[in-house]
Amino acid sequence: MSMKKLAASLIVAAACVSGAMAQPMPAPALSAKAWLLLDETSGQVIASHAAAARIEPASLTKIMTAYVVFEALSKKELSAAQMVTVSTRAWKVPAGSSKMFLEPGSKVSVDDLLRGLMIQSGNDAAIALAEAVSGSVEAFVVRMNDTAAKLGLHATRFASPHGLPDPGTYSTASDLSVLAARFIRDYPRLYKTYDSARQFTYNKITQPNRNRLLWLDPSVDGLKTGHTESAGYCIVASAKRPNGAGERRLITVVVGTASDKLRTQESRELLEWGFQGFNTIKLYARGEAVATPEVWKGEADSLKAGFVRDAYVTVPAGAKVEPVWTPQEPLVAPIAAQATVGAVRVLVDGKPAMQFPVVALEPVAEAGFAGRAWDSIRLWWRGHAG
Repeated sequence: MSMKKLAASLIVAAACVSGAMAQPMPAPALSAKAWLLLDETSGQVIASHAAAARIEPASLTKIMTAYVVFEALSKKELSAAQMVTVSTRAWKVPAGSSKMFLEPGSKVSVDDLLRGLMIQSGNDAAIALAEAVSGSVEAFVVRMNDTAAKLGLHATRFASPHGLPDPGTYSTASDLSVLAARFIRDYPRLYKTYDSARQFTYNKITQPNRNRLLWLDPSVDGLKTGHTESAGYCIVASAKRPNGAGERRLITVVVGTASDKLRTQESRELLEWGFQGFNTIKLYARGEAVATPEVWKGEADSLKAGFVRDAYVTVPAGAKVEPVWTPQEPLVAPIAAQATVGAVRVLVDGKPAMQFPVVALEPVAEAGFAGRAWDSIRLWWRGHAG
């Protein structure tokens, strides 16, 4: 498909989905200290408030705890069926804090501990899992912080696997949105297993999932709530709804509301605003040729340029989307596969909005001496022709 035809099809698609709506719906007025709405499908932040401000994550910390445990499971460092002996340290979490009510010396499976962590928000489960993965809480916290650094969470630090108040535990709404997106993308099967259940029973005690959105919105399938007196009420929530021929996922981070009701309400308002007020449009499929730019001094005269992942853009409902291909010139062989060879600028309603790097979908080897010499003459002539 040519760039001209593709641009026309995208403009028509946006108009058909959303009618004549030209301006984005106004963002909801929220009371949260910080909040963010991320379109996980496109990777774009739709809107935010105080997203870079340092906040206390409270039990949102347990998203990272679960991520590290999921990583250990994927590396077969432990198994879901493995039995863990509950330590006195895990049993003695502060009175009044969230627990799955583990008994010291009892044996509990990793599977049950993960349910206790993500559904019941058990601080005792967090410690038991930390000890099972790393041998001690301290070693596990080191792994949490190493993982945060690898994920690019540069404004985040953890002092515990549970998130009880500690000056050494802090994050931002922006970092938490990145963590949530990676959590879902990297471990989709485990996410689905442990994050969407409405309740869990352990030790004859049934506790509901504190994420009330699981009852209110069938498209919500996770993630985690948190609360301490100093942090207020917090939630990271995610929902997936139909988007054309595929699906679209939004993630909300709402931090520091005055009540459980408010964090639920404000997260739901963000989700509805995001789904109704914006469209996520697929620009290109993975491996699809965006263009076939000319190559100099190569065994081939051109190459296929495109994306190694599906490319999406999120725009206000009704906006016109036009991609503009800009090659790097000149492209001189040798060129490796996935080397950047140009960019696609996206115009939204005629105004520059974002830019995507475009890569070589195939390598081009260097030509022989005669071919290189001829193209050198051609390049010289082109540079002096004007």
